Amino acid sequence: MTQKRPQKGDYAEFYEKYIALVPSGDFLTILEEQRKDLLGLLSGLSEQQADHRYAPDKWSIKEVIGHINDAERIFGYRLLRIARGDQTPLASFEQEPYIQTGKFSSRNLTDLLAEFSAIREATITLTRSLDDAAWLRRGTASQKEITATALAFIIVGHARHHRNLIAERYLPDRAHA
Repeated sequence: MTQKRPQKGDYAEFYEKYIALVPSGDFLTILEEQRKDLLGLLSGLSEQQADHRYAPDKWSIKEVIGHINDAERIFGYRLLRIARGDQTPLASFEQEPYIQTGKFSSRNLTDLLAEFSAIREATITLTRSLDDAAWLRRGTASQKEITATALAFIIVGHARHHRNLIAERYLPDRAHA
């Protein structure tokens, strides 16, 4: 399923940095390959490595994975609502309270990665089910108009953004593995 890229006006300008990170190609394949890539990058890390912060005020690897999980759930929920034609405006979310209450550092990295895999499977299943009309539907999230297509691309681009940060700032020896 090659998905047409969202156009400017289909999403808030803030999301451009994520959408720009999404490669061309079969969208379902991109979702699955991204799952394999992230799991491959982080599999085998010790709990101590997963608790690493590259600076005192930055998230640990576990917190980054927890954030990716939370964000994919939220963006996936938005995608579902908008793709189904729900015109109810959807609230924004602030990431820091989610990190503070998520207690990701007390969790096992293996469990966080299994959670990512399960959430991604749900995203794949949802996107596979959408017809052409659903992909084009528009709604409101965070007080900005957005399309279902843009939300799907944001899911991929957001995860890629954080995967790249992990590789570059936390695990530079694995960046190109």
